[in-house]
Amino acid sequence: MSLTMLCCFKNCFEGSLFSATSVRREPINPIILDTSNVGHEVVIIKNGLRICGSGGALCTAPLVQSKSYFEVKLQQTGVWGVGLATRGCDMNSAPGGGDAESWVLCHDGSIRHNASEVCRLAETPAEGDVLGVTYDHIELNFSLNGKPLEKPVSGIRGTVFPALFVDDGAILDLIVDNFIHPPPSGFERIMLEQSLL
Repeated sequence: MSLTMLCCFKNCFEGSLFSATSVRREPINPIILDTSNVGHEVVIIKNGLRICGSGGALCTAPLVQSKSYFEVKLQQTGVWGVGLATRGCDMNSAPGGGDAESWVLCHDGSIRHNASEVCRLAETPAEGDVLGVTYDHIELNFSLNGKPLEKPVSGIRGTVFPALFVDDGAILDLIVDNFIHPPPSGFERIMLEQSLL
């Protein structure tokens, strides 16, 4: 009886019931939308990479490296804003850019900061478009479907985070790696501060 049980256990551990190969899982990127820095009516889904509802959200990591890049896909139109903000930004008010703590490209093609329009794009982004965002601690720049928009924003101060704002049914997806369009030369995905050392 005990020999039979031993043979059974031996078969289990030799692979007849358990696979000898392990399943490789990709590590989850720690840079996502931060559920502790969101507006009261914001919903974060898809492993922290999709925002819907009403208000804004910051990312979990500030932009500390010299040249940062991230993308945002416009899954569904509505009122939205994409850009940078400090933790002092009003996250309950979409599309952002309504205070001195946020700099955003909005659904109507305007770039806003401190409740005023900094500049306006020639074309308005539409559903399905991908916005690229670059920041080098001197200028914030945007691209639309891989094409630079040539509307730099300067004068950004403080510790800033990627910021996404939605309202009126807008849905945005944050893309922090595996980009749809290649980053401009010298720019990299957002890195955590500890990985800069």
